[in-house]
Amino acid sequence: MKKLMLFCLALATLTLNAQYVSSVWKADIGGGKYQNPIIYADYSDPSVCAGPDGYYMTASSFNCVPGLPILYSTDLVNWTIISHALPVQYPEDHFTLPQHGNGVWAPAIRYHNDEFYIYWGDPDFGIYMVKAKDARGPWSKPVMVKEGKGFIDPSPLWDEDGKAWLAFAFAGSRRGLKSVLLMTEMTYDGTQAIGQARIIYDGHEENPTIEGTKLYKYKGRYYNFSPSGGVATGWQEVLRADHPWGPWEAKTVMAQGNSPVNGPHQGCWVRTPEGEDWFIHFQDVGPVGRIIHLNPMTWTEDGWPVIGVDKDGDGVGEPVMKYNKPKGLKSVVCTPQESDEFDQVALGLQWQWHGNVQPEWYYIDPRDGGRIRLFADDWHAPAQTLWDATNLLMQKIPAPDMKATSLVKFVPRAKTIGERGGLVVMGMDYGVLSLEQTAEGLMLTQRICKKADRGGKEELIASQPMTTNKIYMRVAIKNGNQCQFYYSEDGKKYQAFGKPFEIREGKWIGAKVGLYCSRAKSTNDSGWLEAENFIISK
Repeated sequence: MKKLMLFCLALATLTLNAQYVSSVWKADIGGGKYQNPIIYADYSDPSVCAGPDGYYMTASSFNCVPGLPILYSTDLVNWTIISHALPVQYPEDHFTLPQHGNGVWAPAIRYHNDEFYIYWGDPDFGIYMVKAKDARGPWSKPVMVKEGKGFIDPSPLWDEDGKAWLAFAFAGSRRGLKSVLLMTEMTYDGTQAIGQARIIYDGHEENPTIEGTKLYKYKGRYYNFSPSGGVATGWQEVLRADHPWGPWEAKTVMAQGNSPVNGPHQGCWVRTPEGEDWFIHFQDVGPVGRIIHLNPMTWTEDGWPVIGVDKDGDGVGEPVMKYNKPKGLKSVVCTPQESDEFDQVALGLQWQWHGNVQPEWYYIDPRDGGRIRLFADDWHAPAQTLWDATNLLMQKIPAPDMKATSLVKFVPRAKTIGERGGLVVMGMDYGVLSLEQTAEGLMLTQRICKKADRGGKEELIASQPMTTNKIYMRVAIKNGNQCQFYYSEDGKKYQAFGKPFEIREGKWIGAKVGLYCSRAKSTNDSGWLEAENFIISK
């Protein structure tokens, strides 16, 4: 009864509070059906658990801050962002500079003993854990469960006999070995690994690049859901054993087959109160990143799961593109937040920085419709390009075809050459549309940087004098990687500016879109870019 009351309370809260519904991608297509992906955005390595009032998801956030996003759903199809479990990356000093591709790798969220736990691996430091009574926060500070380089993709299991276990994998880039899975015992409070970790499965011959452990117990057996074969080309493997130390046997339970979903794998199993089994996983689509799919799951008579639909009866499922929604679960149609009017005191939960945020980066004024002011800042370097900048305000690209529009005003500090601000589409190749203070006066510019991750330099593509410092800026994205900038002085007639360009994904993350303001050198005060809104549309 208590769980039912909590579920009803959460559902009522979601209903009363206006939920964001994207205009560019929605999973709930009505008539009791949904379409994949359920989230067309980069929530890579998703992990989901059932809580007392619904379902909770987290995902890899790597170097982005705040990290460990927490999304909530009542039906596994419609999701909204409710918090972040990691407001600061640790060690704090290490993440004051962009640590592309480092930080939070492949977390696992679990609800145990009336608390939420999240475990993740930082390949440079070890396996961390945070916990909370309420997934909306506050979350504890991270505890180092197992220190050491190369430990990634942890997954906990609390057994009925009073023991606790932690499965994990190796990052070959740090450890010099990959394609193996490991197990260690840990204290029952989940705070410390104990004893000697041991390799329990070697996938080099049959399951190369096996990783992403998700550990469960079902009908007296231990199951380890682990992806194999690589991010964009892999399949979903499941291992099972009678004891955590093994021996473990392996079986492929989902692959692309004849579906259009490449590399369907790395996710988690969820059972609903109706007794239905579901699996949430990602698909790598290049520059947009790793998008989220929901697939039905069944169990065979001999105790193996099958994920997706097994059309040919070989025990290996294929992903579905449309399917019936989970039975018996109440739905509130919503999507992760995107557009922002900056009319709240705090930043919207969709926004992230490229490292630990500093107080001098921004100011929000929620009055008179709202606005955010980004101050020109270079405290971290000076940055060679924006790839080296931490103070980029960005969010995930939520669809392969979309527009992002912002009404901005640029106020440079008097006589300070080199301050600029505007729109940025950031990846290992990136592009910016900027208002810029130059020796010739205020200019509108477009720049592109190719191979930014390898020291590439920005190229000036277009430049024109401006008589106004307040304009509408827009970027249109097509097919997930084709970009074109536009500007308008009245918000009605938009003019293409510069030339189209292609973006690439970031380091282990999808490309992002957002706002920035920077300067070429330090001074004792700063100009700023002010944005009244940031609107995602078709």
